[in-house]
Amino acid sequence: MSSSALYKFDALGALLETELPLPRRSGKVRDVYELGDSLLVVSTDRISAFDYILPSGIPDKGKLLTQMSVFWFGYLDVEHHLISTEVPAELAERFDVQPLVGRVMVVKKANVVPFECVARGYLEGSGWKEYQDNQQVCGNKLPEGLTQCSALPEAIFTPATKAEEGHDENVTIGRMIADVGSDLALHLRDETLRLYRQAAEYAKSRGIIIADTKFEFGQVDGDTPILIDEVLTPDSSRFWDAATYEAGHSQPSFDKQFVREWLMASDWDRNSPPPPLPEEIIRQTAAKYQEAFDRLAN
Repeated sequence: MSSSALYKFDALGALLETELPLPRRSGKVRDVYELGDSLLVVSTDRISAFDYILPSGIPDKGKLLTQMSVFWFGYLDVEHHLISTEVPAELAERFDVQPLVGRVMVVKKANVVPFECVARGYLEGSGWKEYQDNQQVCGNKLPEGLTQCSALPEAIFTPATKAEEGHDENVTIGRMIADVGSDLALHLRDETLRLYRQAAEYAKSRGIIIADTKFEFGQVDGDTPILIDEVLTPDSSRFWDAATYEAGHSQPSFDKQFVREWLMASDWDRNSPPPPLPEEIIRQTAAKYQEAFDRLAN
């Protein structure tokens, strides 16, 4: 089968889609293939904003996300789903797999816990909005007088339901307990905060603040949950530069900030297919992802 039938690239060489002849499901960034007892997770260069997948990709973004997740799986003290980062030999014998090199994870199959497990150490995003309304975030009562991007007295757990489309919904630990039981919910709360503290301490030594992040967990044969999906990447976390951090306003971040700002300044109505990104915005965004990887994982 020709390479052109398996992979779709944009004009700048970003990998937008993979179409291996295997059972597949696709998310905003990843294509996931069935491999019998395991799964093949392919991180493409797709980028999303405002719940739309954009027509332009960010070259090599998928490779950086994969390599950063692999770094954290190795660094964190936790059982996880990663088996290998090698393209399976049975695929390499049948197809041109060169576009997959550096962007795949072979992982254990797991029953996904249907909640995003979010840890917040700083007050930003939806947490900042809720705090202004009722001085709490997902049932966590917080002190008076905090400002945008303030450091919290201690990290808090703010779970969210996993939405198939649109935004996830922030909920309380009580809602999570009602859905999955207290033993599992409280275990995942404690694990989430433990892993966040371990990662945040390391990142601070590299000059990066992890303001918040989300983890996902799954169970294999009903056993203790293991860490799955991507881990502590710019797509799943807010990374700020510790050297320029200052509470009281939004912070520059190592993610798709340039993309969001350009889209907000454009005449796109957010109800129709989004426009292609200018090459300069793509280049700036790619540089931010690369910088985050270099500072944390190199």
